Amino acid sequence: MSRVSIAMASALERRASINSSYLRSGSALFSTQEIIDPQLFRRFVSELRLDSDYRGAEGIGWARRIGADEVPALERRLSAYRVGPVEITPSLSEMPRDRLVPVTLLQPDTARNRRAIGYDMYSDPVRRAAMDEAERLLRPTASGRVTLKQEIAGTAAGFVIYMPVFENARGQRRVKGFVYSPFSAQDFLSSAAELVDIGDFSVVLYDGANGGGSLMGQINGEDEPRSSTRQAVAIANRNMTVEISSSRSNALSSLSMITLIFGLAVASLLMLVSRLLTRQALEDQRSLDWFAEQNSIRDSLTRELNHRVKNTLANVLSIVALTRRRATNIDDFADGLDGRIRALSATHDLLTQSEWGTTPIASVVAAELAPYMRAEDHGLEVDGPPVELAPNDALSLGLALHELATNASKYGALSEPGGSVSIVWTQTADKLARLEWIESGGPPVAPPRGRGFGTDLIEKIVAHELRHPVELKFDPQGVRCTLVVPIREPVDFAIRAGRKGMRGH
Repeated sequence: MSRVSIAMASALERRASINSSYLRSGSALFSTQEIIDPQLFRRFVSELRLDSDYRGAEGIGWARRIGADEVPALERRLSAYRVGPVEITPSLSEMPRDRLVPVTLLQPDTARNRRAIGYDMYSDPVRRAAMDEAERLLRPTASGRVTLKQEIAGTAAGFVIYMPVFENARGQRRVKGFVYSPFSAQDFLSSAAELVDIGDFSVVLYDGANGGGSLMGQINGEDEPRSSTRQAVAIANRNMTVEISSSRSNALSSLSMITLIFGLAVASLLMLVSRLLTRQALEDQRSLDWFAEQNSIRDSLTRELNHRVKNTLANVLSIVALTRRRATNIDDFADGLDGRIRALSATHDLLTQSEWGTTPIASVVAAELAPYMRAEDHGLEVDGPPVELAPNDALSLGLALHELATNASKYGALSEPGGSVSIVWTQTADKLARLEWIESGGPPVAPPRGRGFGTDLIEKIVAHELRHPVELKFDPQGVRCTLVVPIREPVDFAIRAGRKGMRGH
């Protein structure tokens, strides 16, 4: 039991130490940036290449510190990157306060993590105490037991590790926000237990020293324990306790006692050496990561070519697999595959004409709706400002428009005279555009009985490629679809050419 308790304490501290090193690197990077936008934050998290040592955490987030007068501006900025409006909670009318630290960005961008966007963590006393302590000590600091905002219902235990991000304003150093990681305590404990052979022992994690705090997580705790041992754990500057217990009798033979004492001595020595080597390995890993980042610049052109080829092949393979899965006969499979490959080819032609530069949304819409433009028995409304898209984003939008048009021609507004389709897009932010597909005048729309290929492609594949959620509604008056498309500046493509020229010299 002593051996298991020491091993569990080491595994838990290793998980927390790796996360703290990521937060430190984020603090160093963001302290040099005037604005932390979603693109910069997403690139930072993706470059970390999070592996199995990061398990147990819900992700990495950014929370900006603001005053009460900045709340409306932040709500507008957050809403610009979402399908629906985002409000700061709790509101100032419910809880008047002068200082707020709302969740601004959180990766990975999942439906579970989106529930936390806009939540003012500084309004909670437990989280506020941890942030103030991290600011005072200038190091990653864990909070006490909290219920994460990602939880829809229930009171599952969790905790948060905060690292302050500073900026120099008029010669004075002040906090402009926190980079943080939320943890599910049970998942955090389970991920550490995978590194240790706990056998049939019970493992319990408490918040606080000597097991006197709140229960955080438990493994194999059904039977009444007869004996137990505790080990102190330091999780990001916060004291916790791991307790190992057993329901078996604690009576041991003399030989077993001698073996246990000898094994404990050897295990303690090995664990001490292991922890020292782990700390050194973490420092070496940070140095290797820096060199790897420098080498990645040299390989950027090769990666870009591979990325384009693999994306195209992945799209084709996904279309073939999903079309085959839902086809009832060879003719349906051939017709569906032919139409979708032609849609992909039409968008590829546009990209080839632009030499794989930016492509206007209007051109993508015209290419995919060309078969329906000259029909006189239904109407098409296409309107929007000049907006240019990156190659991969244009391909994804083209596939989505093809599926919507095919569905409308079979079952919707384009299937009978008098129907009409409106495709209108607007630019909602500097780097975002919102496109709306609205059908009217067609036959009444019945809710889909099952998920078809088109629904899966739009809600999963297209949403994943565009990195923004897609809203698809089957209203009785007609299908409605809202897509949020990122807008990348042409300078993003010129950078690669510049790097190639530098290598030639």
